[in-house]
Amino acid sequence: MFKGTTILAVRSAEGVAMAGDGQVTMGHTVMKHSACKLRRMHDDKIIGGFAGSTADAFTLFEKFEAKLQEFQGHLARAAVALAKEWRSDRVLRKLEALLLVADKNQTLVISGVGDVIESDDGVAAIGSGGAYAQAAARALLRNTNMAPADIATEAMKIAAETCIYTNDHINMEIL
Repeated sequence: MFKGTTILAVRSAEGVAMAGDGQVTMGHTVMKHSACKLRRMHDDKIIGGFAGSTADAFTLFEKFEAKLQEFQGHLARAAVALAKEWRSDRVLRKLEALLLVADKNQTLVISGVGDVIESDDGVAAIGSGGAYAQAAARALLRNTNMAPADIATEAMKIAAETCIYTNDHINMEIL
């Protein structure tokens, strides 16, 4: 588990929204309140967020964008190729981050141990506040008619109230 961020994706028939908090911590100290941990990729058709070391995440985003080019924007194939390379490469294997990526059809969590996971219900989250945001988003998705962006915003606020490594400065990307 990574201490220092929360990234959440919420998918419904209306589309997908990805939200990330802005807090950056070093140890027990807040270093920044307004960081953006989300990125649009492949001609704005794919969105991604990261949890973990920023330098490691940027390296992984670059690798992932190269895989997207190689596989003509096919999210799952690019994710599997990245996970395989990440797990087997002796330098990449040491990177400490998780990626959450989405296109109009899928949302995937990618890890350095070879995981490429798609949630059953359209809600996925990573980072220290991920479980809190994911639980709140699931409850809202099941019991309201809110749009994915509204659900993501409210769930992130709940995570910020619960996780000391998450704040309520929320960035959002929507597909």
